[in-house]
Amino acid sequence: MSNLTYGTYLKVPELLSLQQPLSDGPEHDEMLFIVIHQTYELWFKQMLHELHATQDSLENGDLWRSLALLGRIRTIMKTLVSQVDILETMTPLQFNSFRARLESSSGFQSSQFREFEVVLGRRGDVPLGHLAAGSPERARVEQALERRSLWGSVLVCLSKLGHHVPARHLNDTTSRLVGADPEVQQVLADAYRNDNQVSLLLERLVDLDEGVQEWRYRHVKMVERTIGNKTGSGGSSGAQYLVSTLFHPLFPDLWAVRNSF
Repeated sequence: MSNLTYGTYLKVPELLSLQQPLSDGPEHDEMLFIVIHQTYELWFKQMLHELHATQDSLENGDLWRSLALLGRIRTIMKTLVSQVDILETMTPLQFNSFRARLESSSGFQSSQFREFEVVLGRRGDVPLGHLAAGSPERARVEQALERRSLWGSVLVCLSKLGHHVPARHLNDTTSRLVGADPEVQQVLADAYRNDNQVSLLLERLVDLDEGVQEWRYRHVKMVERTIGNKTGSGGSSGAQYLVSTLFHPLFPDLWAVRNSF
């Protein structure tokens, strides 16, 4: 008879041993800070898992599985945004009670979020300076930069479904072609008008793009609410940098094509 239980399957004792506040006492709100950010990292891991499966499905022309996976990722993004509400129950004074204990640690060092951005399509200006050279974490992000992005996989899928995507996008396996492309927009406009299934896919991607932009906005306001315009932990520029990431869509062609209708 198996001795497998809920706790042993999920490694609950090990999981619950990972919350280790460093402040004296410890300060009450440090536990919330740790749990929230560990939860974010678990969700980042899950979204990367789903994105890799989505890219495989897209490049195999499996449109319906791709739609389901993208829907799941969008739902996780909504959960990430809602978790900001919990973090905002902590006042600036409560955060400051243990902030010094963070020392040089910073959210900029989240290699999983950097990898998430890269898989979605960020190229060229990826800030890798907070990830130690030669570390496994930095290597994962660098490897992701050498693979096709989600948008690149979308264009491969459209081509397999009979849409005339420019060859330069299909041959660029690293998806280093960034920015809006009028030729791609023409393909998208045609798909919107004549291919209902692809239209569903494109709108699901717009949902995802909005979700990421919503997360960025809530993140900015949470940081401003907690530390104002002060320098962030680890010497980052805090809210100033986060503001610079706003209103930069993941899929610019999907927004530009709306001018065609």
